[in-house]
Amino acid sequence: MKQIFKNAFRGAALAGSIVGLGAAQLMAQDDARFSLELNNAAQTDAGGCRLTYVATNQSDLGLNQTAYQVGVFDAGGVVRRILVLEFGALTAGKTRIVLFDLADQPCTDISRIIVNTVAECTLADGQASDFCLTGLATSSRTDIQFGL
Repeated sequence: MKQIFKNAFRGAALAGSIVGLGAAQLMAQDDARFSLELNNAAQTDAGGCRLTYVATNQSDLGLNQTAYQVGVFDAGGVVRRILVLEFGALTAGKTRIVLFDLADQPCTDISRIIVNTVAECTLADGQASDFCLTGLATSSRTDIQFGL
């Protein structure tokens, strides 16, 4: 009976250790993030929309080049454009503000923007990486939805 109790206790301790390791790995993954925030959308004098993005590399990975292919939806939910937004290089812990002008596209006619795919994600050492998608977190401070 004592042996059964000891084995059950060891099994529970081992399971607890595995869960603890999994939680630590998840916390480490949460720390390794790349965030894109649609911070502002302002009408231009020419009738277009100027999108202001805040890109933050919250990881310890240096990024030599980052670019995303996005789809822009009009107020009716129809895809109006597919374009590439280039965010450039972001060293570890770096935040960068990037402006994009959409000519002939009023801000009021944009309902949402989605990240369709990663156009480029190159680490500081020149190697391609999937971090720009697997570590990506999106948000919007505007009326325009922005996400995956």
